[in-house]
Amino acid sequence: MSDSKRIVVKIGSSLLANTEQLTPRWAFIQRLLEDVQALRAQGYEVLLCSSGAVALGLKTIGERPETAGLRDKQAAAACGMPLLLNAYKQVAHEFGFDIAQVLVTLRDLEDRRRFLNTKNTVHRLLQAGIVPIVNENDSITTEEIRVGDNDRLAAKVAQMVQAETLVILTSVDGLYDRNPEEEGAQLVETVGDVTEYLEVTEGVSSLGSGGMLTKMQAANMAQNAGCTTLIGNGETDDSLLLSLLDGTRAHTRCVAHTLPASAWTAWLTDRLQMAGSLVVATDAVEALCRRERGIRREDIQSVQGTFVKGDVIHIYDEDGAERARGLSNFTAEETLILARNKDIPAKQLLGYQTSATLVSRDNLVVLEDRHIPWDTPPEDLIEQVDGA
Repeated sequence: MSDSKRIVVKIGSSLLANTEQLTPRWAFIQRLLEDVQALRAQGYEVLLCSSGAVALGLKTIGERPETAGLRDKQAAAACGMPLLLNAYKQVAHEFGFDIAQVLVTLRDLEDRRRFLNTKNTVHRLLQAGIVPIVNENDSITTEEIRVGDNDRLAAKVAQMVQAETLVILTSVDGLYDRNPEEEGAQLVETVGDVTEYLEVTEGVSSLGSGGMLTKMQAANMAQNAGCTTLIGNGETDDSLLLSLLDGTRAHTRCVAHTLPASAWTAWLTDRLQMAGSLVVATDAVEALCRRERGIRREDIQSVQGTFVKGDVIHIYDEDGAERARGLSNFTAEETLILARNKDIPAKQLLGYQTSATLVSRDNLVVLEDRHIPWDTPPEDLIEQVDGA
């Protein structure tokens, strides 16, 4: 692995595409890549997580952001991605470097093997001196299987490459203590605990899919991996990246944790989507918090989701508080069968020999205060073990 410093930069759709004409904002791209080259000259390795493909492709298919449906956006992404990459490539050549496209789906980041394959590809591009441009493959994803926002995607990439800094360029100066349009709103310059600000982060742009909430979630993911996040305005006459990194213009700095999680723990705990969940009995929660054992079938109160073996599932206590996350050893269907038939040998139920440990101790991480917990799924999505 290279010893170079690494920076991941996330750019929102409203910065890359003209809101009315839905065409590339060439001047912005020019200034962005000028800063990228300046950072490369200083020894940094830079990765971009770029929105914009859907916005740029809407004009081609004759749609507008406010009226486009899912199929429209998928088709627009297919049309817009060549336009976006062509713009990046032309400008990058002016500054003497190459770019490469890395399209990912949710599964590429949530499945451990595919995550590592993606990581290897990105590292090889960096080794060759190429700037990877990562984007979700919006032309094939649906609402159920998509990441949903490039803020958290960028944080996942920052975790992947063990970046020291994540820069999120947006349409405001950073996080405010209330709606920035309200009188008296104050910019929050430094954030240690993002959970203190989640209630003031609602709202999205007309072109983008994420608001300040997703940026705080992304910052939390980056913090846990030892990466500091800078959130700043991309609409500026100053330099886009250099002025944020040297602190000469306003922004919000979300400080990395001094004791970051391991790469394995960060991948396991910071999820982009919930594959499924278990509610476990109180005594089981106490045992797993003491790291005495994993989760057994007799511990289970209810099961949610259609997860498969190897998916990361969320573990809740009986009061609805999320306590841990871990790799499932079984599918959701197998988990229910085992939990509802505790006295029948697992081999008789499933047709193969197994210990019937649902989540092994070594594949389970107890959540700390620094993680943002997920709410319990709605009751109508949960399968109760009793009363089957």
